[in-house]
Amino acid sequence: MVETKQLALLFGLTVRRIQQLTQDGILQTEMVGRQRRYDLLGSVRRYIEYLQKRVSEKSGGNGTQEDADNESRKLRAEADLKETKAAMAEAEYDEQLGRLHRSEDVEAMTNDLVFAIRGMLLALPGRLAMDLAPITKPTEISTRVRTEVNAILAELANYKYDPDAYRKRVRDRQGKGL
Repeated sequence: MVETKQLALLFGLTVRRIQQLTQDGILQTEMVGRQRRYDLLGSVRRYIEYLQKRVSEKSGGNGTQEDADNESRKLRAEADLKETKAAMAEAEYDEQLGRLHRSEDVEAMTNDLVFAIRGMLLALPGRLAMDLAPITKPTEISTRVRTEVNAILAELANYKYDPDAYRKRVRDRQGKGL
């Protein structure tokens, strides 16, 4: 759902023209809270249909078939461009909301987790060295090592997806900081 200004930017029209198209019944709004919003993909489709209808009306009796075909291709290209822009805007919006993640963000978060695991495992010998030195029975050593490994695994099991961390990465990547 987008505001009138966003739709006008996407279509390359003025806010007033978007309002006229709405009054003419070409575009439709829905109430979101106390404000009217446009369904982005639905609006793009209705606008494309409107443009196609205009082309067919224009070429009805005037001009050649070639002119009509050229105009139709031009409008189809414009419509495709606007549909692509709408899809990109929707993807960007989903990314801002944390419903969609770029692969590089997922990779960075996964690397952070791998380095955390690596740190825990590298710290294991130092944590166990003094405790295991006086133990002479292999079964006791094995039990103690298993206990420490299980503690690391328990800590990793508590790892949770943090949508705020992803949103922070998006803001940092876009140069918006905090």
